[in-house]
Amino acid sequence: MRFVLVLAVAAAISTGVLAQSDKDHAAHHPEGASAPAQMDMQMKSMQEMHEKMMSAKTPEERQALMTEHMKSMQNGMAMMGQMKAPGAKPMSPEMMGKRMNMMEMMMQMMMDREAARAPGGK
Repeated sequence: MRFVLVLAVAAAISTGVLAQSDKDHAAHHPEGASAPAQMDMQMKSMQEMHEKMMSAKTPEERQALMTEHMKSMQNGMAMMGQMKAPGAKPMSPEMMGKRMNMMEMMMQMMMDREAARAPGGK
């Protein structure tokens, strides 16, 4: 059951990426930053958002952070989507590792998000 829920959340995130505006898209691609540096910045941003979400004391605080949390995951999905876009350069082993780390972090974020939503959740 939980796996289906994670897949549904992943689908919602990836669908949201398609509707992302140019401004939102540019926000996670600072000019002049290399792809590994961009991934590091995105991972840091996602980690900070996850920590905020997990440190929320009340369901109301968590709910207030949900939109920002989803946005962080959408930005990560957009970044990963660009890596596999037609015409993209093949990934180095370093970038493949970073991409796998980002995917793992996003899965953890989704699981923690759903756990926080559950009755009696954190």
